[in-house]
Amino acid sequence: MSKRNSQAAKTAARERLREERERQAKRAKVRRQLIVAASVVGVLAAAGGIGYAVVQANKPDHWEAAKDAELVKPANTSGKDGTTVVIGKADAKKTLELYEDPRCPICSSFEQAVGETIEKDVADGKYKVQFIGASFLDRNLTGEGSKNALSALGAALDVSPEAFLAYKSALYSAEFHPEETDDKFKDDAYLIKVADTVDALKNNKEFQAAVKDGTYDRWALEMSDKFDSSDVQGTPTVKMDGKKLTGSDGQNAPMTAAEFTAAVDKALKG
Repeated sequence: MSKRNSQAAKTAARERLREERERQAKRAKVRRQLIVAASVVGVLAAAGGIGYAVVQANKPDHWEAAKDAELVKPANTSGKDGTTVVIGKADAKKTLELYEDPRCPICSSFEQAVGETIEKDVADGKYKVQFIGASFLDRNLTGEGSKNALSALGAALDVSPEAFLAYKSALYSAEFHPEETDDKFKDDAYLIKVADTVDALKNNKEFQAAVKDGTYDRWALEMSDKFDSSDVQGTPTVKMDGKKLTGSDGQNAPMTAAEFTAAVDKALKG
């Protein structure tokens, strides 16, 4: 190889080396830009996620929102907020007040033991019964089953007083009433499953829509407020003429049909 050719070859090699370095530099620049862009997107995504989480955390939950929803009063109610639920013959002279929380296990035992007696007495005109629903167990145990069951009971009451009583009996039954720590009544599908055991509510599309749509959620809150504003401290509580009816222990609600009837008969004479 001549000296000239050798020099030309060296020059060409240096040129190729320069071009290769430029290409590598450009690729490195592109990689840096991509890394920076990805980092920015990640930061924005994280910020957006945090922002979304903050917004969600600050949004009122369903039952908070229900406080401001339109109040829909079930049929067969009276009073300012539709929270006076009295069932029975108009000429019955006295009214039995019954305070219950849907999640209450003792209420379940009470209903299983005494519920049929109350329904028969009401049908016979022995007295009327006023139902006052509570949801304090939702606060004490956390959850929403008591409120949701009250709302479903409102939907049943809108169908008829008889449907209301039958549905209440089904909810408190040994078959369907959950442990108080199991917030099963929060599930609309479960409430509808229980309702399907009641003839007037079985496959009743209007009732089912009211449960799913929460038509009576605001009413359930108003009913719960009525209980909270009373002097009643626990459930079940039974009163007549403003006086608490008790069983043989002289303190708690009568938990057998015999004790209940004895307490009621005494109150009716008073």
